[in-house]
Amino acid sequence: MDDDTIICRCEDITWGEIREQLDKGYTTLDEIKRLTRAGMGPCQGKSCQRILLQAIASYLHKKVEEIPLSTFRPPTKPVPLRVIAGGNDD
Repeated sequence: MDDDTIICRCEDITWGEIREQLDKGYTTLDEIKRLTRAGMGPCQGKSCQRILLQAIASYLHKKVEEIPLSTFRPPTKPVPLRVIAGGNDD
């Protein structure tokens, strides 16, 4: 794959950026996600996570099933929509 190939369209992350992190020893999806922001855009990885997993697995000469999935971290406390929308008076 060419280093200029876009893996995450939302964050405009290329294979070259991901490969650099893999070369440094970061090999899990969570590590790559934190270091490059791949999968953290508006789609939250819905369009790139599978591509990213396949690319990491191929680079490491492993099966996709051997690469751990990213950890899902929901908010620790529910946030009312009015707070996000800016309609809260406090």
